[in-house]
Amino acid sequence: MKAARGSVVSKKGTPWGTIIAVVAIVALAGAVITYYMVASAPKREQKDREAAAASFAPTASDPDPSKRIPGVVTATYTGSVHVLPTERVAYDKTPPFGGPHDGYWATCTGTVYPNAVRTENMVHALEHGAVWIAYNPQQITGDALNLLKVRAEGKPYTMLSPYPGLDKPISLQSWGHQLKLDAADDARIDEFIAALRSNPNGVYPEVGASCDALGPGQFDPDNPPPFDPSKPGPDAKAMDYKGSTGAQADQTGGMGQQQPAPSTGAPAPSATPTK
Repeated sequence: MKAARGSVVSKKGTPWGTIIAVVAIVALAGAVITYYMVASAPKREQKDREAAAASFAPTASDPDPSKRIPGVVTATYTGSVHVLPTERVAYDKTPPFGGPHDGYWATCTGTVYPNAVRTENMVHALEHGAVWIAYNPQQITGDALNLLKVRAEGKPYTMLSPYPGLDKPISLQSWGHQLKLDAADDARIDEFIAALRSNPNGVYPEVGASCDALGPGQFDPDNPPPFDPSKPGPDAKAMDYKGSTGAQADQTGGMGQQQPAPSTGAPAPSATPTK
C-alpha cells in the first residue's frame, strides 16, 4: 500500500508547465503596464504643463495674456493680403508672424510637419488663430523634439515644423506675436499657447476660420510646398504690398469654414511693427 502511494506521489511531480505559463503571463502583463506608463508619460506630463499654464487663458478682462509672458514680441499687421503661389514675400521678421501671405493656408489641425514648409502658407494659418512652433533642426532633436511634438500633435489650431537657419533653437508664432526660446522644457511655451491659440478677443484677423486644408491642388498637408531658404529676390513683395490680382481670397463661412472667393486685389494698409 505504501509503495503504491509513493508511486502516485512521484507521478504527480511539480507542475512546471503551469508555473512557467503563469510566470510568462505575469511578465507580459508587467511589460504591457510598463510600456503603457512609459509611452503615456509625455501626454500625462503635458497635461500637467497645460494645467500650470491655465492662468494664461484669455478672458474678457484679460484679452491678451501673452503680454504677461517675458520675451514676447508683438507687431501690428493687416490681414487678408494675399500673394500668388509663385510669389514670395520679403518678411520683416524671421520666422514671420504676420503680413502678406499665400491665399491657401497651411493645415494647422495639430499637424507635425517633418520637413520645412513654405513660409507664405504658414503665415496664413496664423491669420486663422493658429500657433506655429518652429525649431532649428540642427539644435532641437531627440527628447527635445519630442517635447515639442507633444505640444502640437493632435492639438487644434497648432502646427510644428523645422525652420532651417533659425537664430534660436525654438520660435513660437501667432498672428502679431512671437516668442523665441532656448529650451523645449520652457514653461513659456505652454503659456504662449494658452494665451494665443484660438484667442477669441480679436488678436488675429479671422476668428472662427478653419484650420483644415482646402483640398488637393490647393494645400496638401502630405505634400506641402517646400520651404525656400534663399533670400527673397528683388521681385519679392514688400510688407506694405496691397495684394496680387488673381490670388486666392477667403471669407469666413458657416461653422467656421473658409469659402474660396475671387480676389479683388483691393488695397490694404501697410503693416506697422510695434513692441
